[in-house]
Amino acid sequence: MKIKILIIDDDNLVCLSLKKVLMKLGYDVDICMEAEEAIVAVKSSDPDIILLDIYLTTHSGLDLLVELQKRFMHIPVVMITGYSDVKIAVTAMKSGAFDFLLKPIDLDQLKLVLDRALENINLRHEVDKLHEIIKGDELTREFFGKSKTIQRVVASAEKLAFSPDTTILIEGESGSGKEVFAKYIHQISPRKNESFIQINCATIPKDLAESELFGHERGAFTGASQKTKMGKFELANKGTILLDEIGELSLDLQVKLLRVLEERKFYRLGGEKEISVDVRVLAATNRSLEEEIKNGNFREDLYYRLNVAKVHVPPLRERKEDIPLLIYSFLDEFSSKFGKHIKGIETETLKKLQEYHWKGNIREMRNVLERAVLLLEEDEFKEKHFQFLFENASSQPRNKDEFILQIPSSGISQGEVLKSLIQQTLSITKGNQVKAAKLLGVSRSKLRYRMEQLNIEITKSIM
Repeated sequence: MKIKILIIDDDNLVCLSLKKVLMKLGYDVDICMEAEEAIVAVKSSDPDIILLDIYLTTHSGLDLLVELQKRFMHIPVVMITGYSDVKIAVTAMKSGAFDFLLKPIDLDQLKLVLDRALENINLRHEVDKLHEIIKGDELTREFFGKSKTIQRVVASAEKLAFSPDTTILIEGESGSGKEVFAKYIHQISPRKNESFIQINCATIPKDLAESELFGHERGAFTGASQKTKMGKFELANKGTILLDEIGELSLDLQVKLLRVLEERKFYRLGGEKEISVDVRVLAATNRSLEEEIKNGNFREDLYYRLNVAKVHVPPLRERKEDIPLLIYSFLDEFSSKFGKHIKGIETETLKKLQEYHWKGNIREMRNVLERAVLLLEEDEFKEKHFQFLFENASSQPRNKDEFILQIPSSGISQGEVLKSLIQQTLSITKGNQVKAAKLLGVSRSKLRYRMEQLNIEITKSIM
């Protein structure tokens, strides 16, 4: 299905020229030359992208932009102007324009802006799919992300899930989503119609751990006088049990767990009757169990019994392609929760969030976005809204190819930093603004706006 673009411009020559170019690029194009009919045209055309002229004969394109944002916030609007006016450009962006183009329109710049708009559209579609999956309470491949890294892990988990009995050890950093993978394995396994029981070994008081896992008989210990209690293994009979943070179990309990894994039998605490269970065991850890064995904190025989098969859930820094999807998914979740209408995140800010280290992985990201949405008083996120997150980013570990900014002890203004960055980029591209904009991750129009704002000229030495 072709992407549809609606051009709103009262200049017939501009409309026809743009339509010809866009159709060659593979787009489906509609034209509206009457500002009064613009809203009706959007409803009937149902475009994916709108190109809107700022100066219309009978109406202000900026006023029309505001109206479009109210009615069709999901459609990116790219403003067109023949006047290189910084104030107008700023007003357009603040009013919700996705970007703006200067006449005469440069073909490379047009492609760049439309490609970015399409990325935004595709991202929104993926988020919508993700929310449909969540509403249905059934996980699918798409839920985890589209990066090759995560899809390889998902494919491996699917193969292992086919066996109804194989014990699986799920490894990964804190907050990386190990519990979700465990749930997915259960949902696509032959045991999917039975119980999925989860227990976090790190949160159980040591004195109650055995009772939580295997249950207890009345009078087995102080406080157990009321009635017999079934443990998590009994509750998971015929289904799946997840032992989260398995490395936190005491050595005494590890011995009893080993017997259960080998024989699928146990005694309730204080009980005399042996209980048999048919249960699939999944174990998760954010520690290196091999290191715990060396330190004497984990039994080697239990490790080998748990590690029949292994799934390693990668941290966010190894699957950065999935970060925008996750961010928009959380934005939608918390926008709905707090009753806010948020149209998105500035491109530069989203890129910075994508490059952030996320030491706490998905859990940290979710907490950060909940806080950000709760405090937001505008309709779009900018870098300033995540300053609390970025202020310590310079101390986080980086890859060797990542850019590191060194601030002099005497201090430096933001304008000076930005000016130097643009000048260096123009030098690399030998003055080619389209290439420079691509390297900086912005549109050419935004680059030109910054150049004019910072009095940057392309000298012969740069060329």
